Amino acid sequence: MDNVRNGTQVFMFVFTGLTNDGRLIPFLFLFFLIVYIMTVIGNTGMIAIVKKTAKLNTPMYFFLSYLSLVDLIYSTVITPKMLSDLISSRRVISFNGCAIQFFFFAALAGTEIYILADMSYDRYVAICHPLHYASIMTNCKCFCLVFLAFFIGFIESYIQTCCIFNLEYCGSNLVDHFYCDIPSVLKLSCSKTFTCEMITLFFVGSYSVGSLAAILVSYIYILVAILHIKSRKGREKAFSTCSSHIICASIFYVSVFLTYLRPPSEQFEKQDRVASVFYSVITPMLNPLIYSLRNQDVKTVLFRALSSLRNARIRLFNRN
Repeated sequence: MDNVRNGTQVFMFVFTGLTNDGRLIPFLFLFFLIVYIMTVIGNTGMIAIVKKTAKLNTPMYFFLSYLSLVDLIYSTVITPKMLSDLISSRRVISFNGCAIQFFFFAALAGTEIYILADMSYDRYVAICHPLHYASIMTNCKCFCLVFLAFFIGFIESYIQTCCIFNLEYCGSNLVDHFYCDIPSVLKLSCSKTFTCEMITLFFVGSYSVGSLAAILVSYIYILVAILHIKSRKGREKAFSTCSSHIICASIFYVSVFLTYLRPPSEQFEKQDRVASVFYSVITPMLNPLIYSLRNQDVKTVLFRALSSLRNARIRLFNRN
């Protein structure tokens, strides 16, 4: 991205970080280190379970495996740098490093939103058109939906990155955040930022509101279909297949809306930082946990795997 640097005097940025309170730093470092380890283990485990278990070779788990992949990379773009900055005296990042971090962060955030919409469509077909589910949700169609999610996410991120990092930055280089995000970086530009702000508002608004609308419409049809199921057990089973997705989507959308689709403020407020921590660090850890705890198929596979591991250890112990 050498062309990004043209016309600017700022070659690196300095983060304010999560906190300057020395008493909180050890606790925050340990907490977020545990969160990141759980994120890596949870999402890697979810991908492995889906790929290795024949019973889970269905469209729902196909989308779930890619959601876990996005969460894994998405968290890795932000959390390791945040952890190193917590224990470092200099919280710096190069200009190009900031652009790269933002590019992948925005691309994967957009991709996640579209995958969540894909998952709602899958649940709509499964519950509203169960007899035609296999013919509608073919392997080719599922792959195309995931590819489209990645394609749109990365294209939108590329446009935003080119716009933001081709501005001039010739004043302060202090980013009032713990990673390179749109509002905090744009504040430092010496150029007019109106065009970039409008592009950002358009993309964040369009893919957030658009995908949310797709999810809401899907669940309206799902709710109507569930209400027409006569047996209580059937209604509970149908709803249980959607509850994990509803929780994950709600957490992600609420935190994104609180951060981006709100009236602008003069300073980066504490609630904004909390929302950013939640959707960039905490949410990638929660998604596999929610699906593991609320999905009977995943729980069954996990229990079997743990049981096999325990039996293997017992056999090894007996041999010794």
